[in-house]
Amino acid sequence: QIRYSIPEEMTKGMFVGDVAKDLGLDVKLVSGRARLVLDSNSQYVALNPNKGHVVVNERIDRETLCAKKSPCSFSLEIVLLENPMELHPVTIEVLDVNDNAPTFQNNHLEFEISESAALGSRFVLESAYDADVGANGLQSYILTPNHHFVLKQHVRRDGSKYSEMMIEKPLDREAQPRLSLKLLAVDGGNPQRSGTVNIDVNILDVNDNAPVFNQSLYKTIVTENAPTGTLILTVNASDIDSGSNGKVTYSFSKTKAGVTDVFDIDGDTGRIYVAKEIDFEKDKRIEFRIEAKDQGLTDSAKVEVEVLDENDNAPVINVMSFSNPVSEDSAVGATIGIINIKDLDSGENGQVRCTVEGNVPFKVKSNVRNYYALITDAALDRETLSECNITIIALDGGSPPLQTRRTLFVKITDVNDNAPAFSSASYKALLIENNSPGASVLSVNARDPDENQNARVSYFLEDSEIGGSPVSEYVTVNAESGAIHAVRSFDYEQIKQLVFMVRAQDGGSPPLSSNVSVRILIQDQNDNPPQVLYPVQTGGSMVAEMVPRSADVGYLVTKVVAVDVDSGQNAWLSYKLQKATDRALFEVGLQNGEIRTVRQVSDKDAVKQRLSVIVEDNGQPSRSATVVVNVAVADSFPEVLSEFTDFAQDKEYNDNLTFYLVLALAVVSFLFITCLVVIVSVKIYRWRQSRILYHSSLPVIPYYPPRYSDTLGTGTLQHVYNYEVCRTTDSRKSDCKLGRAASQNVLIMEPSSTGTMQRIQSDKSILDEPDSPLE
Repeated sequence: QIRYSIPEEMTKGMFVGDVAKDLGLDVKLVSGRARLVLDSNSQYVALNPNKGHVVVNERIDRETLCAKKSPCSFSLEIVLLENPMELHPVTIEVLDVNDNAPTFQNNHLEFEISESAALGSRFVLESAYDADVGANGLQSYILTPNHHFVLKQHVRRDGSKYSEMMIEKPLDREAQPRLSLKLLAVDGGNPQRSGTVNIDVNILDVNDNAPVFNQSLYKTIVTENAPTGTLILTVNASDIDSGSNGKVTYSFSKTKAGVTDVFDIDGDTGRIYVAKEIDFEKDKRIEFRIEAKDQGLTDSAKVEVEVLDENDNAPVINVMSFSNPVSEDSAVGATIGIINIKDLDSGENGQVRCTVEGNVPFKVKSNVRNYYALITDAALDRETLSECNITIIALDGGSPPLQTRRTLFVKITDVNDNAPAFSSASYKALLIENNSPGASVLSVNARDPDENQNARVSYFLEDSEIGGSPVSEYVTVNAESGAIHAVRSFDYEQIKQLVFMVRAQDGGSPPLSSNVSVRILIQDQNDNPPQVLYPVQTGGSMVAEMVPRSADVGYLVTKVVAVDVDSGQNAWLSYKLQKATDRALFEVGLQNGEIRTVRQVSDKDAVKQRLSVIVEDNGQPSRSATVVVNVAVADSFPEVLSEFTDFAQDKEYNDNLTFYLVLALAVVSFLFITCLVVIVSVKIYRWRQSRILYHSSLPVIPYYPPRYSDTLGTGTLQHVYNYEVCRTTDSRKSDCKLGRAASQNVLIMEPSSTGTMQRIQSDKSILDEPDSPLE
């Protein structure tokens, strides 16, 4: 708690106190974080940010600020806004200076006093009002010297002073019917100030009984803001005199100024009414005196009015600080504003509850008295809520309660927290082959819910290979629009589809990206004619298919085999007989290309038949190929050869066909004769070798049986076999022995024309000699 004392009427900028020093804070810290908050709307003092001093900001009039209240002070609060938030209350006492003189409400007073007034009768004089307090306030009254009256001074419980004029000597109207006096009110200031009022005393005839109130103190209660004219109290006084001397009138005593502005009194009945609205926040209790007066005598009584508070002040919301905009990545519980709320009412009527209206991700939290922090209540998402109005409701505890609403607009700024999202999980497009380079294939599209640069999407091809080549050699993507174009012309027969990845990347920092699969299917065009695989069309030779004359109906002559490298219906082939030597003899299968006889072949049919078959695909437009099939209707090859010699004269056949046929026949004959000569020579050579072997005991050439298998180069039999071995010395005699040979035994035979073995030894079998080289 910091307290400073300053005199009133100080000029602007004058020093009040060093809060930085008194709080033990650094001047820079105070200047950057501190705020002064005054309870009233007037900004009497301000904070010097350079020195950390509190200085006078505007003229301070103690009388305006506190009226008669003493001591006079006002409170303020020094708030340090940064975390942690600190609150330091400061009280500044305003010291009074003697800048106001005592004043009377009226400058002239008149009294009518009966000459029969008893000694000691008192007459209450008007009180002077001095706005100053303490020693500078009203100290005493001075009555000008006279022979009949003396001045008596009194002090009320609230400290105010009033005076009474008391008869010291009897009055004599005949000697002196009128007295003129002066009442002087002086204060205790330096220099001393004073105020005067003239008093005229008219001495009346005898009226020796004064009115008397039925009670000396009246108490009543009134609610603030009571309507004008509301009756609050009726006072009553009686006078035992009769006639005009006993008629009583009521009035407010002149002892306290300002009461007549709040209340009215009916002089005849003593009823007191509300003259204007009463504010509890200014006056919680009102005290004044009333007088009852007859023709010359008076009596007075005290009235105390207690003011009851009503809930007539709504809470006041003051925004001390507010951060706008707010980033969407702000942590939950982050402070974005400081709010001060006050209610001038008291008790329950001044108790305030503060809330945030609606379903918004913000709330208020009470930190210190009358201060609330506006904080985030949930994670912020700009894509869901980019801006909102925060309506703060302050509700007091009155009945009925009063509320104040304050709406704050907050904008939520974006951070790059969303990757681009493609409109499809994958993309698929069709492209007809033989396209022109640069042709547009399709466009990919990705959206980013962020904004500005964070939502700017660029498209790129992911590095990959298609058939060993980079994907960039096949397609390209526009970085801005996402349009995909073909880099070159495609051939369906070489590549049927392209599968690659496209990356969408935003412009945030760091950037976020996502990928999507793109599949481009190459569509086939009918750009390839059928290709005939069989029969093979040789350049100069003639190939003919033989049909025996005994062939029945449906005999399969041959089959035309063709393929089309296109696909789909472009590769569906059909076979048609374009022309033939005899169209009634042969037909071609439309789907399979089989050439069959339609009727029984007769002897009258020509030996040589030539068929022209056209093969067509099913494309639009269709493509075709033609193949020529030569058919020979004959039962033997010489007949065919003799008939087909005439083919040399056919213009559609090659002129050198006969030459090649003759040459082939000659070569075959030559090879046949050569083979015969070689076989005979070998036979003779083996026979001579066997004769020589017989006389020289050399081994004969072995003969292997048919079931012998040269497996893995070992030359062994697959299984165990038994053989009967016969040895003969000539073709007429034979010496046969049955021998059982193992799997590694071989059968040795004489390679003679008769197929018998020569006798090698006359008396002894060679199989009986295990060491014999012949075995």
